Amino acid sequence: MNRASLPDGVQLLLDCAHWIAVAAPYLAVVIAAGFIAACGISWRRALLVRDALAGRTRVETVPTSTFDPGEGEVRRWSQHLGRVSYAAGGTPRRGRAARLHYSARNGRMRCYLEGHAHAQAVLTMPGFAEVEIRASGSRSDIQPVRFSVPAPRRSSS
Repeated sequence: MNRASLPDGVQLLLDCAHWIAVAAPYLAVVIAAGFIAACGISWRRALLVRDALAGRTRVETVPTSTFDPGEGEVRRWSQHLGRVSYAAGGTPRRGRAARLHYSARNGRMRCYLEGHAHAQAVLTMPGFAEVEIRASGSRSDIQPVRFSVPAPRRSSS
């Protein structure tokens, strides 16, 4: 059978199979390079998260005996905790999140707020009126948080 006697659909299928066979080694190299790049990016992210989790800052929250927050205070405090992740910058989400830890020692329950080291200034700000924040270090060790300012928009007039 020669090429002239094949139907158009079969000839197209044979041409596609030929081009796939020619391109297969190049495609394999591209896929391997993409896999190596993805592994490198994942490894770098894992290292960033590990470093962020190792250097976290912990503060203790101590409420007064009359502490009874309202819905508005809780909402405001949750927005306050949301700023912790913004202060962490380019760290992956797992490493920049704020975490609450509860522990009980000798019959006393304690609440700790933990976050990224760059967010220490945000963590030490009181979120509720009747809650004292106790930082483990001195207040002079706290570095201010710098948020990036977006560039002003130019109007197209």
